[in-house]
Amino acid sequence: MTYPSITRVHLRVLSNPRRVLAKPFIPGEEALLPGQSRAQLLMERILAIPEGEVRALNATVMQRFDGRHRHFRRMLERQFEALAVHVPDPAGVSVERRLLIGAYFTHEYAIEAAALFNPSIVQAPDQRGVASGSLRFVMSLRAVGEGHLSSIEFRTGILDSDAGITFDEPGTTLVGGLRTPPVDFKKSRFITKLLELGAVNDLSSSVMNRLGAHFTLEELEAALSGLEAHGPPPAVLFETLKIIRMLASSNYVTTFPADSKLAERVIFPAGPNESRGMEDARFVRFTADDGRVTYYATYTAYDGFSILPQLIETDDFVRFTISTLNGVAAQNKGMALFPRQIDGKYVMLSRKDRENLHLATSTDVHHWNDVVELYRPQYPWELLQIGNCGSPIETEAGWLVLTHGVGPMRRYTIGALLLDLADPRRVIGHLPEPFIEPDENEREGYVPNVVYTCGAIAHGDRLIVPYGFSDVGIALAHLPLADLLEALVASPPAA
Repeated sequence: MTYPSITRVHLRVLSNPRRVLAKPFIPGEEALLPGQSRAQLLMERILAIPEGEVRALNATVMQRFDGRHRHFRRMLERQFEALAVHVPDPAGVSVERRLLIGAYFTHEYAIEAAALFNPSIVQAPDQRGVASGSLRFVMSLRAVGEGHLSSIEFRTGILDSDAGITFDEPGTTLVGGLRTPPVDFKKSRFITKLLELGAVNDLSSSVMNRLGAHFTLEELEAALSGLEAHGPPPAVLFETLKIIRMLASSNYVTTFPADSKLAERVIFPAGPNESRGMEDARFVRFTADDGRVTYYATYTAYDGFSILPQLIETDDFVRFTISTLNGVAAQNKGMALFPRQIDGKYVMLSRKDRENLHLATSTDVHHWNDVVELYRPQYPWELLQIGNCGSPIETEAGWLVLTHGVGPMRRYTIGALLLDLADPRRVIGHLPEPFIEPDENEREGYVPNVVYTCGAIAHGDRLIVPYGFSDVGIALAHLPLADLLEALVASPPAA
C-alpha cells in the first residue's frame, strides 16, 4: 500500500494579542459594607465627577481607544443604556457622562492572546469574482484569551487551482454581535431539554401548559410570572425558574453589522451553558434536498463544570442562531453533521462516551436519540480515545471522515476512516497509521504534541487540511485526495 504523502504549506496563522474586542465589564458583585456592590459604588463615584472633568476624561478615552473599535461612541452609549436602570435620573445625565459611564463598564479583551487553534474550513456563501478553478473559503478558529475563555472567530481567503492558499487581510477592528432572543421557542423541544435536565415537575409543567406549541420569550416570562403569583415553596420555585430561564437564554441570535468584514466578527460566549467558553466549532455547508444551503456548526459549550454540544445555524455569516441540542447522542464533545441528509434523515457523528465514535440519525437536526456505535480505537496511536476531525466529506469511494487519535504521552495525531456512502454505519476503511503528526516545528506550545482539525475541504484533486498545532497557531497541509482514498480502500477495518 502506498501511504499518502502530505505537503505542508509555508503559511501559518498565529495568535495576535493586538486583536482586541471591546466588551462589557462589570466589577465583582461581592457586597461591601454597608451592603453595596462594587458596581453600585463605582456608579456613584462617576456620577459625582464634576462635569468639566467628565469632558476631559472622555477626551482622553477617545484619544486612546476610538480608533481601535468600530462605532466606539455608539458602543459606549449602548453600555450606558444597559446600566441606566442603576442610575437615579438617567434622563438628566449628560451625553458626555453617559459615554464615560459606558467606558468605565467596558474593557478590551484580547480574544486570542493565550491560544489560537482547531480550525474548520468551508466554501464561502459568496463566490462572485472568484477565478475559474479557485474557491473562496471561510475558516473558523477557536480563540482563547484571558481566563482560558474560548470564542469563535473567522478568516477568509482563496484556494487556487494549484492548491495555493491566500488569506485576506483580517481587518484591524473586531466586532461582537448584537444578541437577541429567537423569534420563538418550540415547546416540544423545550420540554425535551427540561426532561434531560431533570427539571420536569408540577411547576415547570404548569408553565408549559400555559404556552402554545410555539412561544416567545415575552410569553414565557408572563407564564413564569403567573407561576410566582401562586406562591409555591420558595426553594422549589427558585430552582425551577432558574433552570427554565437558563434554558431559554441558551437559545439566542447573534447579528453582526453587515458592513463589517467576516474576519472582524467574533462570536463571544453569551449563554449560561457557554459562560466559560465556546470550543471547537465544526462548520459544514449543508445542502437540503431542495438545493437550499445552510451552514451549521456544532460546538462544545462549557460553563466551568460541565460540557454540552450546541448548534449554530447561519445562511450568510452575518446572523447566527444558537440553540441547544437534545437526545442521548447529544452528549460530550465532538458532534459533526454530515453535509446532506441520507434516506430522508440528518446524520451526525458523535462521541457520546468520550472514547469511541458513534453515528446518530434524526428527522430533526436539534434532536438526536437514534445512535449506534461506529468505531472503537484499534491502533496504538488512538488507543486512549478517538474522535472526528470535522464533518464527513462525500467522495465517490465513500464518506471520508478525518479522525484524531490520542496515543502514548497524550500525543494527538490525525488519521482517517471511510464509511459506506449508502450506509454510513459501515466502516469500509481505516488508516492503520495517522497521516498528519506533530513534527519538530509543531510539537512545542501551550498544549504540546498536538495536531487537531475541526474540518477539512476537498478542492480539485486535493484535500486541504487546516490544523491547529500545540494550541499555538494554525498550519495547513494538502495531499492528493485519490491517494488517501486508495489507501483507505486498501485498509479495511479488522474483523
